[in-house]
This record gives sequence, structure tokens and C-alpha cells, in this order.
Amino acid sequence: MPDQRAARIAGGLYLLTFLTSIPAYALKAPVLSGSSGGSASLAALLELLLAAACVGSAVVLLPVLRRWSEPAAVGFVVSRTVEATLILLGVVALLTIAAAPTARDILTPLHDQAFLLGPGLIPAINALCLTPVLLRARLVPRWIPLLGLIGAPLLLVSATVTLSGGFGQSSAPAAVLALPIAAWELLLGIRLLWRGFDRAAIPEVSLTGSAR
Repeated sequence: MPDQRAARIAGGLYLLTFLTSIPAYALKAPVLSGSSGGSASLAALLELLLAAACVGSAVVLLPVLRRWSEPAAVGFVVSRTVEATLILLGVVALLTIAAAPTARDILTPLHDQAFLLGPGLIPAINALCLTPVLLRARLVPRWIPLLGLIGAPLLLVSATVTLSGGFGQSSAPAAVLALPIAAWELLLGIRLLWRGFDRAAIPEVSLTGSAR
């Protein structure tokens, strides 16, 4: 696959994670809390797409990233796969709650922990795998991966404090600390979909998909 096509597919998948995760959160919140409204089935469908987009974005970038760092490229795929697995664990908990509301008190904490360790923590690991390669290869403007490097430790702090009971997952401090990593993923997705990789960093032969 030509590198620029891979970049644009990855960018589209990054943006798909936002288009699925945000409405899924709104749809499943009433189900988890026991209030009226919401839709567990639609939320689950969106989160299945979210999990697929997580893995897909890493797999499609693997052939490009491994030219600069095999460990980082493979680590990125593994990290994204772990994130997707935790999302799927949350989906199972959500659908079980919808089918058996009496299990809510047991399964809602399981769902919340999966959400915290998956979308609430793993994006920091993703960034620590991906940003050094992007910086080294200059595949995108440097300020984009630098934003990821800033956001990764902040998200790790947020997850650690949340796990220790310092503040809630949906609290204002958690949202503020998560903002840089969210901005990094959003801006990376927009850049890759819109412009692809920096052509100066990619050999012409790889732009066409010809053999190296």
C-alpha cells in the first residue's frame, strides 16, 4: 500500500474514534446509571467500531513506522490492541447490564475500570510509542507529536490519581488533564487525512507503492 494512502486511512480511523466514542458515551450513560433513555445496543455497536478503528489505525501504519523503529511500531500495534480489548470488555459489561439490570451494581464498576484502563490510560502508551517515531522521521509537523509527548504524562497522572480515588473519571481535573492527548489524536487524524505524511520524509518510491 502506498504510504500516503496508509496515512490517509489511518487519519480517517483516528477521526472515527472520536465519531464513535463521544456518542457512545452519551448513549450508554443512562444504561449504566439506571436512568431512562440511552441505547445499549447502539452504544455497543459504536464501541465495536471504535475498537476496530483503534487496531486498524495501528496496523495500517505498521509498515511505515517499522522502517524507523521496529520495537516502537510493534509496540504501537500491541498497545492499540490492548486498548481495543478493554473497550470490548466494557461492551460485554454494558450489554449484560442491559439484559440483566440486577447485575448493574457488580458490572458497572467493571465497565468503569475497563474504560479507565482502556481509553483513559492506554492512549498515553500509544503516544509514547508513536510520537518518537514521528519526530525522528519528521512524518508530520513536529508540534503535533510534541503535543502528544506533553499529553502522555498528564494522562498517566490523571489515571493514577483516579485509580487512587483522588478524583472521578468524569471530573473537571480529569477532563483538563486528558485534553492535550485528545487534541494530539484529533490533530494527528486531521493532518493525516488531509495532507498525509510530509513528502520530504517519504522516498518517492514509497509514495507510489512500488517495490523498494
